[in-house]
Amino acid sequence: MRDVVTAYVGIGANLGDAMAAVQRAIDDLGTLPQTSLAVRSSLYRSAPVDASGPDYVNAVAAIETRLTAPDVLAQLQALEQRAGRERPWRHAPRTLDLDLLLYGVARIESATLTVPHPRWQERAFVLVPMSEIAPGLVGAAALGAVTSQVIARIP
Repeated sequence: MRDVVTAYVGIGANLGDAMAAVQRAIDDLGTLPQTSLAVRSSLYRSAPVDASGPDYVNAVAAIETRLTAPDVLAQLQALEQRAGRERPWRHAPRTLDLDLLLYGVARIESATLTVPHPRWQERAFVLVPMSEIAPGLVGAAALGAVTSQVIARIP
């Protein structure tokens, strides 16, 4: 049996009932095969980065999983599909976006998956919720570099 790996998932939505979609996705992460939800951040509202459209609702969750990184990615994409995710163009608004940010200490570069996520340290909508649940993974310099990006915790 494979060892348990802690993986971090970025969660976002800005179409339809985005808050409900993000909450449901967090719940669904805990139902993936050989996986449990370890911890989740608060919800945050953020402006789109490199895109237009309504504000996003974002969160980050840590999962404990025995799935391989490609299998986690496949499960995340299946959750996106069930939520009606379409990909008409890069950075298009979306009903649900799930990104595999980190998979233990693995470094993976394949045609379908790059881990760590190539831009996770450039996005306030990842760094701020990540710092809430895993402060040791987010440095002050990284947080300082994204202060111009609009993000607010949803009460």
